[in-house]
Amino acid sequence: MKYSNLFILLTGSLITSSSLFGEDWPIWGKDQSRNMVSHEKGILFEFLPGEIDENEKVDLTTTKNVKWVAKLGSQAYGNVTIGEGKVLVGTNNESARDPKKKGDRGVVMCFDEKSGDFVWQLVIPKLGAGKVSDWEYIGVCSSPAIEDGLAYVVTNRCEVICLDLDGLTDGNDGPYQEEDIYIRPKGSLDSLNNEIDADIIWRYDMRDELGVFPHNVTSSSALIVGDRLFVATSNGVDWSHINIPSPLSPSWIALNKKNGELIGEDGSGASKDALHAAWSSLTYGKIDGQDRLFWGGTDGYLYAYANETEQDEEGFDLFNPLWKVDCNEPSYRIDKEGRKIPYATPPGPSELIATPVLYENKIYCSTGQDPEHGDGVGRLSCVDAKSGDVLWKNTDIGRTISTPSISDGLIYQAEYAGILHCLDAETGEIYWTHDSYSRIWGSTLLVDGKLLLGNEDGDLLIFDHGKEYKEPVAINLGAPIYSSPVVANQTLYVSTQTHLYAIGE
Repeated sequence: MKYSNLFILLTGSLITSSSLFGEDWPIWGKDQSRNMVSHEKGILFEFLPGEIDENEKVDLTTTKNVKWVAKLGSQAYGNVTIGEGKVLVGTNNESARDPKKKGDRGVVMCFDEKSGDFVWQLVIPKLGAGKVSDWEYIGVCSSPAIEDGLAYVVTNRCEVICLDLDGLTDGNDGPYQEEDIYIRPKGSLDSLNNEIDADIIWRYDMRDELGVFPHNVTSSSALIVGDRLFVATSNGVDWSHINIPSPLSPSWIALNKKNGELIGEDGSGASKDALHAAWSSLTYGKIDGQDRLFWGGTDGYLYAYANETEQDEEGFDLFNPLWKVDCNEPSYRIDKEGRKIPYATPPGPSELIATPVLYENKIYCSTGQDPEHGDGVGRLSCVDAKSGDVLWKNTDIGRTISTPSISDGLIYQAEYAGILHCLDAETGEIYWTHDSYSRIWGSTLLVDGKLLLGNEDGDLLIFDHGKEYKEPVAINLGAPIYSSPVVANQTLYVSTQTHLYAIGE
């Protein structure tokens, strides 16, 4: 078939326009593969973050290529998601948007994507359990998932909550009608503000329903597959790091996204062998045309599942593993004398906190621990997504909580010690490393020929994508960067502990 020059020109223009105008970043990792890669072009990487005054407000006249800046709380670990004209981010309540709601709370803030105007917030009371289950002032660490006018978020109270993206301004929708009760801490007289409070559609409490014991904080970013919502429970150990209060509670669950009803539970039994907490989010893809789920276990194993349940003898609907792989070296678990190596020691075993990434029918995953535990041995593994065979492993990678970015045969993996590695995705060979001399909590973002990564010193590091090392450009934003940069609709979003920057023309 012959095509006219006009048709070719118009088609080419549409393709170019699509990549130029961009797309949303609606879930953690952008899509179900969790690969931190954007295909947008024309992103601005040169910017000035501006000066911050005594009231913690950024003077926009001192910025360059910054569209808007939003003030967050005093700590922000939750990664930004963008969808349907809204920007959502987790933080705490130290810069209270409602002066009537004071004190330590978890908060999800919603901003207008174009203007940066504050739209609404979900204000979440603390559990009152202290550091053991709901660490003080840490806020909401999970990334909301956005779809069809709704947002799904895992709160600091170990709940899964479905929210209306428009807040309460268009009325109180959905079966849940107790927002005025939900927002009140015990003994408080807080009142609902229909102008800025969130509209809860449904709520599922994993502690009440499943007996989950979240360790330190509940952290999981929802995965949406059809009508199913998959979230990790954060079930784990108590303050002793030895005792497991709820060994029979699931490490992750599936809910009906329409009503929050339980569909099934993880059948791996990983909770009984938990090293710390079930913090890793789930990944999804099709392998040989079959639905597959992947999860980084709290016991240090990588698991694969079919997207279907089987009933056990007690009538529970379980997702049973198809295969599992120990992502720790045997020498991390048992020393040369045959003794068990203690957890949270530099030579000891680790769980998986970073989200596994699916790329070209392979799963890439790294081991790591709570940053509070410090540095230690780790491993980056490449696993056949169908069989579970380990294709290669690299033990030069230390502990990490960072999800990798993979493209063009290269994988970029940061580790908590502050080192970034560029490796061959087929062999695991390291091409280059860079020491930022600062702790790294967040993950890399690959976009428009650049690799971006934030660190604890507040530097946004901008590398050239490729196997040849070049010294990065560093832009300091004045506060630690514990989350990951993302791109949506021609705008780069970088969240520090205190401010969210929208960077672009």
